[in-house]
Amino acid sequence: MKKILFKSMRRVFPVLLVSLSLISCEKILDVKPDDALQSEQFYQDKFDADAAVIGIYGKFLGLAEHYVVLNELRGDLMEVTPFAKEDMVQLSNHTVTPENKYANPRPFYELIVNCNDVLTNFDRMKVESKISEAEHAERYSDIAALRSWLYLQLAIHYGNVPYITDPLAKINDVKDLSRFPVLNLGEMVQELIRVMEALPYKEQYSELNTMNRVIDGYNTNKYFINKRVLMADLYLWNNDYRKAAEQYKQVMEGPNGNVNIFTSYKVTWADVATNNDLTVGYLRYAEQDTRSLVEDPNKGWRSMFMRTPDAIFNWEWIWYMQFDSRFEPKNPFVKLFSNTGGDYLVRPTKHAMDMWNEQEQLNGFPWDQRGRWTWKMQNGQPVIMKHIYNYSPLAPLETTGKWFLYRAALLHLRYSEAANRDNQRKIAWALLNHGRTAYEDANISDIYQKHETFQPFPYDFNFRNANVGSLVIREPWHQSAGIRGRANLRHLEMPENNTDQDSILYIEEKLVDEAALELAYEGNRWSDLLRVARRRNDPKFLADRVYAKLQKANDPGAAAAHAKLMNPANWFLPFRWE
Repeated sequence: MKKILFKSMRRVFPVLLVSLSLISCEKILDVKPDDALQSEQFYQDKFDADAAVIGIYGKFLGLAEHYVVLNELRGDLMEVTPFAKEDMVQLSNHTVTPENKYANPRPFYELIVNCNDVLTNFDRMKVESKISEAEHAERYSDIAALRSWLYLQLAIHYGNVPYITDPLAKINDVKDLSRFPVLNLGEMVQELIRVMEALPYKEQYSELNTMNRVIDGYNTNKYFINKRVLMADLYLWNNDYRKAAEQYKQVMEGPNGNVNIFTSYKVTWADVATNNDLTVGYLRYAEQDTRSLVEDPNKGWRSMFMRTPDAIFNWEWIWYMQFDSRFEPKNPFVKLFSNTGGDYLVRPTKHAMDMWNEQEQLNGFPWDQRGRWTWKMQNGQPVIMKHIYNYSPLAPLETTGKWFLYRAALLHLRYSEAANRDNQRKIAWALLNHGRTAYEDANISDIYQKHETFQPFPYDFNFRNANVGSLVIREPWHQSAGIRGRANLRHLEMPENNTDQDSILYIEEKLVDEAALELAYEGNRWSDLLRVARRRNDPKFLADRVYAKLQKANDPGAAAAHAKLMNPANWFLPFRWE
C-alpha cells in the first residue's frame, strides 16, 4: 500500500480530523490525495501512526451500507420495496446469484489488505524505536481487532473465505485462492480467537492517548472497536460460554474511569421525575394516558438514536461512528430508508410489525412502543427510522448521521445468551425481563441476603437498594431494569414443568425474539439467527423465521426459500471476486 490511505484520511469524519489537527495536522491535511508517498517515508512517529489508524477507520466507514443490508435483509425483519434493484431482491428471498454485487467480498478485502500493511509498518516502527512499545500495543491491537471483525463478517456471510495476513498481498491476489488458507466459519472463529487472545492491549485507547479525545461532546473513544465485546462475540460463536460471559461482564461494569457506575451499560429503569432516561416512559401519574408518552428528542428510548453524544447517550452506546455531510463517504442510510429525499429501498416486514404488536406494556397498552419508534408511517409507507431521525427532507444536503454498531442492550442480550447456555438461567432471565425484581423474595427479611446473586465472576450481580436506618445502600446494579423492563413491557413467564434443557431452549428463543424487538435494523439479525441455528444443528430455527417474513409478504418463493435454507450449505452467499 503505497499511498497510505491518504484519500481515506481526507474523508474521515470531522471530529477525528479536528482531534488529530491538534497534534499533527500538517502530517495529514497537507498531503495531496494523489501523492504517492512511500511507506518508509510516512511512518516516522506516533502522529503518522495515528493518521494511519484514522485512514483505516475512514475507509471502514464506507462499509456501513453493506453491513446493515447483509445482516438485516437476509433475515426476517427487513424486506425490499418496489424501488429496490434485483441484487437486494435476491438477498431478501435467498436467490442470490454469483453476479449479484453482494456476492463480491472485495469491499471487505480492500480494507483487510490496508490493515495488513498498517500492522506490518507498526511492527517496523517499534523495532526502529519510532514509537514506544506502549504506543505500538494500543494502535496495533486496535487495527488487528478491526481486521478480525471484518473476517468474522466475511465468514458469517460467505462461509469459506481466504484468510490473508500477508502484508505484500495486493487486492487482486484474492483471485488466486491457492495462495492463501481458506477457512470455514468455525475455523475462522477459532483463528480469530487466537489472534485476539494474543493482542498486547485489550482495552480502549487510554485516556492520555492522542487518539482519545472529547471534542464538542464527541467521545472519539467510542469510534474505535471495543476489543472485549468482539472477543466475547467470538467466544459465543465458538460455544465457549463462560469465556464469553467473562468478557461481556467486564464491559457491562462500565468504561475505565467510569463515574456513572450505576448507569453506564446497565440498562436502567425510568427516571419518573424528569424522564431524562432511555426508557419507554409516560408522564408521572398519567401512565394510562397514551398522550403522556415521553418522546422528546432528548428523553426516552427513542432519544438514543437522536440525541447528541451526551452522558446519557454514552450510557448506551459502546461503538458508533459519525457521518458528516461535508465529507466522504456519504451517509448511506438516507438513500436506503427515506421515502422523502432517499431512494426508499427497504422497509420493515409485516412479520416484524406483528412481533411488536403482539407485546403488552405494563400499563396494558397492547403494543411495543419500541416498534412504533423503530419505524413510522410516512406518506402512507412504512419507513425504518432509527438511522434517519436527524435527517430532514427540508435540508436534503444535511445528511449527517451515525452508524450504530454496538450498545448496552445488545451487550446484555449476548451476555444472557452465554449465561443461559452456561446453566445460569436465572441471571439470563432477569436481564431479559425486569432485572433486580427477579431476586426479590418476600420470605427474606435480612436486607443483606436480598437482591444479590451470590455467584462468582462473571455472574456476580448485586442489585441491592435499601435504607437501613441512616445507612443508604446503593449497589452498582440497583437500577437494573432488564431489557423488557426498560421497554415498559410485561414480564415473560416461564412454562411450568420444563426440564432444564427445555428451559435453556425456551430462554434462548425468547432472547432471540427480544433482540428482534430491541435491535431491529442495527445489523445483528442474520448473525443471531445463524449462530443459534448452528449451535442447535437446527436449520428449521433459521428457515422458519425467513419463511414467516416471505409468507406474510405473499412472496411466491416463500416455500422454495424455506426448503433451500433447510440445507446449511445454503446459508452462505456465493463468493465471487470482481
